[in-house]
Amino acid sequence: MIRKLLRAYIGSFSDLRREVWILAFITFINRAGTMVIPFLSLYLTKNRGFTLEEVGWILTFFGLGSVAGSWLGGKLVDSIGHYKTMAGSLLLSGLFFVLLQFPVSFWGICAGIFVVMTIADAFRPAVFVAISAYSKPENRTRSITLIRLAINLGFSTGPAVGGLIISGAGYSGLFWVDGITCALAGILLLKMLHPKKALENPKEIALNPKLMMKDKPYLIFIGAMILFGFVFLQYFSTMPLYYARVHFLSEFQIGILMGLNGFLIFLLEMPLIKYLESRVRSTLFHVITGTILIGISFVLINLTGWVGILVVAMLFLTLGEMIAFPFSNSFALKRAEGGKQGSYMALYSIAFSMGHIFGHNSGMQLIGKFGYDLTWNVMIVLSAISCALLVYVLFLVKKEKEAGAVNYYNT
Repeated sequence: MIRKLLRAYIGSFSDLRREVWILAFITFINRAGTMVIPFLSLYLTKNRGFTLEEVGWILTFFGLGSVAGSWLGGKLVDSIGHYKTMAGSLLLSGLFFVLLQFPVSFWGICAGIFVVMTIADAFRPAVFVAISAYSKPENRTRSITLIRLAINLGFSTGPAVGGLIISGAGYSGLFWVDGITCALAGILLLKMLHPKKALENPKEIALNPKLMMKDKPYLIFIGAMILFGFVFLQYFSTMPLYYARVHFLSEFQIGILMGLNGFLIFLLEMPLIKYLESRVRSTLFHVITGTILIGISFVLINLTGWVGILVVAMLFLTLGEMIAFPFSNSFALKRAEGGKQGSYMALYSIAFSMGHIFGHNSGMQLIGKFGYDLTWNVMIVLSAISCALLVYVLFLVKKEKEAGAVNYYNT
């Protein structure tokens, strides 16, 4: 039985191209080094002495930089290609992550975080287009999943190691490790991955490309993803504060709990995605399911003050994340076919950047004024609205297929 499960697990990784594996390895190195982000709210409150309201505004600049970076990355992909955009983003963000430790004033930190995120998040639309360029069409969702596995394996390693670094060398050591690993990822990209290995040229435009701003289903989908990101990102800003202030967890314990998310994704996501791909369900159906599960995680947290519920809620969040992210990404890539892929995937990235802008700040303000319980109830309502929008997108896509306007596979 164990041998059969092991064969099935290994088989779920089959048929993926070498270049996709290299891209995943580079992404792992980059993500493992991004240790500052999960501890940012704690760093700003404990090390720099900012209030929750001030941290909320600082994290708004985090989101603004993410939006600017996603937009810039999309433009660069459509002009100079995904390869140069990824390399430049990784190398420059390595430098600026190191420099981010030096600003001490409120506005200095706001400016520093904005610049860092503008540079770092130019990588996001580029890596999405790279997946499309290097993977076989029939393996695209699993290729996306492999990249996510690399991200989450890095994320499971990063917070745990980050907690140890903070204990031993303080937050300054965290910034240095962050910068060095980002630069190392850029060097590996230049050494190991070559743009000539791409199966297709993602800059190639169809004679009559879809106008993204007139693609109604896609725009509503992006709206749903903004709300989804708003809710999901609470686990990386307000939730660590909840762990520390309500349940009195240490930085190391918080790192372990958040690392559980990445470890489970590494262990289970690829077999789960392969299984779900074999079911007769639409991509959007899976995105809806994942969104519901993430909403349930907030319901559970509000049910009891038992510390063990944090682990149970993390399990629901992780399952929802494993389902929602790969299939939402796959849906976005499919809609982008025949259009400017950089622009389409930039808008997909911006959806989550908007979550950074409004989610972190609003979450901090809600907690500061009304407490954690009401804040989690707001997240439950937003999850429900996101699901309703996704159901409407599913209806619109079915109408398109019936009318023969679009021939999307498994949308």
